[in-house]
Amino acid sequence: MDEKGFAWIGIIVLIILAAIIIMDIAMFVSLMRQGDERRQLIVGKASMWSFIAIVGCFAFNFAENTIRGRYEGMNPFVMLAVAATLYFVFLMYYKRKYGG
Repeated sequence: MDEKGFAWIGIIVLIILAAIIIMDIAMFVSLMRQGDERRQLIVGKASMWSFIAIVGCFAFNFAENTIRGRYEGMNPFVMLAVAATLYFVFLMYYKRKYGG
């Protein structure tokens, strides 16, 4: 691969990294903002399902490590990125469902 190929890969990685960081910040802002009951319901449901998915991921990882007999840690940045992505997927779903 030539230098232009590596430059494009670097740019794509930086764009993805920036998107993940923006989603993380937006997730925390969304959780902190107050609103009416409908907004609280939407955020609550999105938070609950994101939490269930992350706990399921942890449980699966724990079971896999227990079966293998060795512990392989999880990357915290990857888990935060997955949590933010899941939160926004569920948030968009519930906003569409409840008209937010």
